[in-house]
Amino acid sequence: MIRKAVLPVAGFGTRCLPASKAIPKEMITIVDRPVIQYVVNEAVAAGIRDIVLVTHASKSAIENHFDTHYELEATLAAKNKQELLDELHAIVPDDVNIISVRQHEPLGLGHAVLCARPVIGDDAPFAVLLPDVLVDDEGLPRNDLAGMLDAYEASGRSQLMVEEVPWEQVHKYGIVKPESDPPSAGESCPLAGVVEKPAREEAPSNLAVIGRYVLPGSIFALLAETPPGAGNEIQLTDAIETLRRDAGVDAWRMRGKTYDCGHQLGYLEATLAYARRHPRFGEGFRELLARYSKAE
Repeated sequence: MIRKAVLPVAGFGTRCLPASKAIPKEMITIVDRPVIQYVVNEAVAAGIRDIVLVTHASKSAIENHFDTHYELEATLAAKNKQELLDELHAIVPDDVNIISVRQHEPLGLGHAVLCARPVIGDDAPFAVLLPDVLVDDEGLPRNDLAGMLDAYEASGRSQLMVEEVPWEQVHKYGIVKPESDPPSAGESCPLAGVVEKPAREEAPSNLAVIGRYVLPGSIFALLAETPPGAGNEIQLTDAIETLRRDAGVDAWRMRGKTYDCGHQLGYLEATLAYARRHPRFGEGFRELLARYSKAE
């Protein structure tokens, strides 16, 4: 069973400026918890127990969020604020390990993943979750990441999570080229390649890669040999293409919905979606929406 995941969180978050100037973009909150917490919860719900944060010296707030704050917990306990204390303890379940490694230079996503090699090892498959993207599994019996992990276990082939996007927006994404018919939601199919930001008339499908991967440990050796590509950075997609030619790669078509929290409108949409159904604030938030809707 796949138990390890890598979360690359070393980037500067330029798409989120000025909010991310002093606060890591991953620590910007959706309702009452930071974006990174939702991504970690997704991994934990899928069965991941070792989470490797590939971070940067300016991102200590992320590490602190997942660490124990003894003084705060003692204060809450002394004031008998058990509900808040329970929420803090729930941030990291007892059987989950949060491990940090540093990416000392901004050399690309592929390099960030490679930085996790000493922790993951070359023999164990693992997941990669990009924290810009929230994958909402509301209403699903098991989340999409769990489905991807199952697909890898069954086939032994790497999995890329894909989502259907409008045809007029395919030029914004990496678009997969299935070998035959595109997969149905909750299923995977072999890939013939990935086309980066194609024009509408050149796109092989409207299935976009959205920031979730399940990869074998052998990807590290490929990344170590991958020369810098676009932006003079080591690109994860280049190593995955080598892996596809050598061993095959599948596309897993997700069932849930994504929110791009690295973009302001995506962040606002995520806030709306999660706030409306929040167990504590949902009712009040829906009343606010109705009030402001009437005001228009």
